[in-house]
Amino acid sequence: MYSSKITGLGYYVPENVVTNNDLKQWMDTSDEWIQERTGIKERRWIDPKTGDTTAVMGAKAAKIAIERAGLTKDDIDFIIFATLSPDMYFPGGGVQVQDLLGMPTIGALDIRNQCSGFIYSLSVADQFIKTGMYKNILVIGSENHSGGLERSTRGRGVTVIFGDGAGAAVLSRSEETGKGILSTHLHSEGVHAKELALIGPSTQRWVPEIMEANDPDDTSYYPYMNGQFVFKHAVVRFSEAINEGLEANGLKKEDIDMLIPHQANLRIAQFIQKKFQLPDDKVYNNIMKYGNTTAASVIIALTEAWELGKINEGDLVVLAAFGSGFTWGSVVIRW
Repeated sequence: MYSSKITGLGYYVPENVVTNNDLKQWMDTSDEWIQERTGIKERRWIDPKTGDTTAVMGAKAAKIAIERAGLTKDDIDFIIFATLSPDMYFPGGGVQVQDLLGMPTIGALDIRNQCSGFIYSLSVADQFIKTGMYKNILVIGSENHSGGLERSTRGRGVTVIFGDGAGAAVLSRSEETGKGILSTHLHSEGVHAKELALIGPSTQRWVPEIMEANDPDDTSYYPYMNGQFVFKHAVVRFSEAINEGLEANGLKKEDIDMLIPHQANLRIAQFIQKKFQLPDDKVYNNIMKYGNTTAASVIIALTEAWELGKINEGDLVVLAAFGSGFTWGSVVIRW
């Protein structure tokens, strides 16, 4: 059986920087309030005039990853696109990237696992490569949150957290043993689905029904998050997923060279870092600059850490995420 190895990384974020102080024009908030609760200082939101969308950003990140892998678009065999904010209800972003990059008529799969979307996507790509079905797979996480956030004091608990951006990785077939993705671990707990969700519009409650109700108090079409409930579950599931990955490979927490957690909240990441007794140079966070970019957060952080020389050949890299669904998982990589 083959192994799969990340051969190219890339990310793209909009140029438009929105600071915590900028948010005051829409809501009653402050830089101190936001930083204390989330660790976020600023985020990137798409300027509609630029033409950036979830798919466009994904394609921009993908171009960088493909070039860094030493490949061309024609070398890619399959696309996996993770997002909760597609440009259209259907079709998904994967086929849009195939078109935007002028790729051959390869398959394109969309994954809707929100914050853990990139972890799930890597796991799926890993299986395709290990079985020999594909040689080079393009994996993308991309989000346009700013287009669907409630910019008011009522919505600030969610709105201040999220940012826009995209990241991409090329996963390639390898015959090296003990290198590349060592294992992936995926979980879900749907009983808590509505604790972090966007309820409508949906096929149960479509746009005309919402409009006819004309209810100013209807927030079903904005994201909802039970913050404290999510936090309490996140710190438990993060730890479980990381430990599961280590145990599956006969490793210990001391073996971790770099932990890249999903950038949901800096307080969650700091809690996990303290629990695993990892020094600052073994955990990478960038939520301070970009906010929570959901399916894009892990891949953007992974790319930045690699660009900064914080990840080197032979390092043990652990990726972990938790979010809506609830879904969570981890990926253990020998770089």
